Amino acid sequence: MGKPVKQQNSYLKKLLTTRSFSILVVLIALLIIFTVFSPGGNFLNTANLKVLLAYGSEFSIIALGVGVLMIAGEFDLSIGSILVFCSYLFLIFYKLNLNYFLVLALTILGGIALGYINAIVTTKGHIPSFITTLGTMMLWRGLTLWFSGGLQQACDVSSSPAFLSFLNGTIGGVFPVQALWFIIFGIVLGLLLHYTRFGNWIYATGDNADAARAMGIRTHMVKMMAFIIVGILCAFVAGIQIARVSCFTSRTGEGWELKAIAACVVGGTSLRGGIGDMAGIFLGAFAISVIENGLVVLRIPYFWTYTVFGLVIVFSVLSSMYLEKQKWAQK
Repeated sequence: MGKPVKQQNSYLKKLLTTRSFSILVVLIALLIIFTVFSPGGNFLNTANLKVLLAYGSEFSIIALGVGVLMIAGEFDLSIGSILVFCSYLFLIFYKLNLNYFLVLALTILGGIALGYINAIVTTKGHIPSFITTLGTMMLWRGLTLWFSGGLQQACDVSSSPAFLSFLNGTIGGVFPVQALWFIIFGIVLGLLLHYTRFGNWIYATGDNADAARAMGIRTHMVKMMAFIIVGILCAFVAGIQIARVSCFTSRTGEGWELKAIAACVVGGTSLRGGIGDMAGIFLGAFAISVIENGLVVLRIPYFWTYTVFGLVIVFSVLSSMYLEKQKWAQK
């Protein structure tokens, strides 16, 4: 009888010292705080939960890809600009009167191309991704403003109920389909990261690229695929946003770059690469969306959002360091 109990305690101890568990605790604490302090308990009403799951999932889907890229040892500061450029591509293809699903597919091809450009400049040019994507962040945003004139333009896809339901519908009239896409992408990327050889290559590349190359891993190809994943997710979210608002706006995605990195750090992803997991990134991305939504419900001025982000990030990093020390102490 003693051995099973001892084994159970060991499993429990391991669970309590995982990064994902620490961010889960932070997320639960945020949900309790916003529920208790929101006027009339509005945070948990159906309308607000729909807003949280629909809008928050758009950002969170992209954060999943950014997390994979960070584990591979690279950054992408251009996600907001890729998003808005893909939105503009969607608008261009929409004006050609093509089938909306074909428009989305062409937009995703555009996202792949933009991710590939980031990858090729970073890997072949031996330029830090921070510099590469800082440049492309300004490039794609500037080109979008130039081509669009900075104006909103109508892009109504409601004439295709199937397309609208695919990207902006609800399941059972309650659960936003955007949240379902967030879960699906989280599962797919989680399986890719944790249960495939390619996932092992991502960790090895991010942990020590030289050692990974010595083992025969094509690190440039690994990073290229990670950049392309980000591009695909940005393009897909561009389609979701246009389906929701029925228009193109050149301000889409502003400020999402640092929020996405913050979501991954909160989820336990290392800024130096090689460390992180999909469960943590998933919860971290959702936590950032909860903070934004909760502060709006509490009617707190928006600039406090950044203060709360900062506190949550610092707490998350400190808790991760503490858990890391606990793990080393157990070995």
